[in-house]
Amino acid sequence: MQSLSDISLVAQVAVFHNRRAFDQLVRKYQSPVRRFLLNLTLGNEALSDDLAQDTFIRAYTHITQFQGIASFQTWLFRIAYNVYYDDKRRTHPQPLSEREGSGRPLEQSQSTPLTYREGTGVGLDIHSALAILKEEERVCVTLQLIDGYSLDEIAKMTEMPVNTVKSHLRRGKEKLTTYLKNNGYDGNK
Repeated sequence: MQSLSDISLVAQVAVFHNRRAFDQLVRKYQSPVRRFLLNLTLGNEALSDDLAQDTFIRAYTHITQFQGIASFQTWLFRIAYNVYYDDKRRTHPQPLSEREGSGRPLEQSQSTPLTYREGTGVGLDIHSALAILKEEERVCVTLQLIDGYSLDEIAKMTEMPVNTVKSHLRRGKEKLTTYLKNNGYDGNK
């Protein structure tokens, strides 16, 4: 029923330029989009906020291109991913593999870490853990493990084949497992 509501709101925006309808979509998806971008930017709140704003501006200006093949949320996350990727290309023109995914967390000055403690007794800097992943691995892992999307939804959002998504997830999970073990986390406790 929620997707029907989204389609109705999108139609109101596309046909009647109803800004209140778009405001409802923004309120509904603002937190998930921001969280997604926050994880991709490794905790950089200012950049995440800017990218989220750009995402919603782009969604508003291109809303007539929404075809309803995928859910509005999937379409919106695809825009968020494109906005993030465009920003990366613009600000860091060298290949992503040369900057990230080297197996070492980024320096503290590059991100505002989010420490996660939930019943494990271990302080875990999520963004340092995510920093060890290659860009594509981090996107897939974030979308599945943190945001709970299915393989098919991730494939649509990233425009990657499902098997490629599976490969990125497998490698990303293996790297995260090794990182966690090397940093004192024992999943058996």
